[in-house]
Amino acid sequence: MPLVPPDPYLSLVIPAYNEEQRLPESLRRVFEFVSQEHYSWEVVVVENGSSDNTLRIAQGFADKHPGFYVLEAAGRGKGLAVRQGMLFAQGQWRMMLDADLSMPVGEIPRFLPPQQQGQHIVIASREAPGAVRYNEPDVRHIGGRVINAMIRALALPGLQDTQCGFKCFSAEATQKLFALQTIDGWSFDVEILYLARKFGYAIAELPIPWYYSDHSHVKPLADTFGMLRDILRIRNNDLRGVYG
Repeated sequence: MPLVPPDPYLSLVIPAYNEEQRLPESLRRVFEFVSQEHYSWEVVVVENGSSDNTLRIAQGFADKHPGFYVLEAAGRGKGLAVRQGMLFAQGQWRMMLDADLSMPVGEIPRFLPPQQQGQHIVIASREAPGAVRYNEPDVRHIGGRVINAMIRALALPGLQDTQCGFKCFSAEATQKLFALQTIDGWSFDVEILYLARKFGYAIAELPIPWYYSDHSHVKPLADTFGMLRDILRIRNNDLRGVYG
């Protein structure tokens, strides 16, 4: 196993909330992937106030696998966990991964040089041409498109899928954007991408294969209203100069 220098090439950040069932297999798959890569790496699991054995499982895995680290998020919310993990990480490239690994980890090199050149932000897209969804119920897909239509209309025109949980940032973009993040919940992606456009970072959407998980923490109706509230908050923050 490669030793991890203070500034690894790639950091993988995995927020984990009540993931005791899926986390062991996901961490095993991530380890198998990174241990075969030629570059240096680190994996940061951010435990997010779980009521199950997520923290114990993550710590047990990290104890046996150098290069894996566990943070206990100081608070609740996926956005908070991702922010703390991304800012803790040291990689030249920092990529967030959903704990269910609904995108196969073998897709990760497509987000990095040399397959990507001149990009600071590359986001996975389930809607870009060439993307494939597997096993997703129609009602879930339709609900997601309604939410994305609202996001495009009010905050991020042109982006087809802002909520897929696999996104890669350069160290520069990470430090600039996540330091300004104010939303701790599910809508944090919109704020980060809104800030990216505000500060002139181009956003590349990369089509991926995506496998639906029936253990999702998403609550369609509540999250739709929460998203609208948070978009209005983002716009208001910008008008008030909160982002500088």
